[in-house]
Amino acid sequence: MSRSKDRAASALFADLYPGLAGWCRRLVDDDGTACEIASEAFTRLWSRWSNVDEPRGFLYVTAANLVRDHWRKLERERRAMRHVATEASLAARDPGAESSVPVRLLVQSLPERLRIPVLLYYYADLPVREIALLTGRREGTVKSDLHAARELLRARLGGLVDHAH
Repeated sequence: MSRSKDRAASALFADLYPGLAGWCRRLVDDDGTACEIASEAFTRLWSRWSNVDEPRGFLYVTAANLVRDHWRKLERERRAMRHVATEASLAARDPGAESSVPVRLLVQSLPERLRIPVLLYYYADLPVREIALLTGRREGTVKSDLHAARELLRARLGGLVDHAH
């Protein structure tokens, strides 16, 4: 950017960032996340600076999309936690079942071949087709890996598999 564009960008940031971050804060109810979203919106604006006619509108639309992505991620995490809670309560009925283990630790303990599809499917919300393209695997293989990962996680939640992995 030229000096005048740098100054314009700095002025725009000083003018709009506080309002954008405050707006995001009301939507996500977390200061850190709101600041991250507002900053990411500005980062995306800077990368398209010369092609954006209305920076304020661009920032708010971009931030709204990032907030939506954040909400989706939270909902996926809530669903996963409800599922784990259900599995854990079923496992608690089994006297030999292990104590409740956070899903994150169980996912991290999966072999990489299974962990990557799980992260992409359940946490990044990517469709099987896209995961297959990204990993260089066939769709059927990705589906099979997701099934194997679910079975392994279910077994570990139920205390049926040694937790020494």
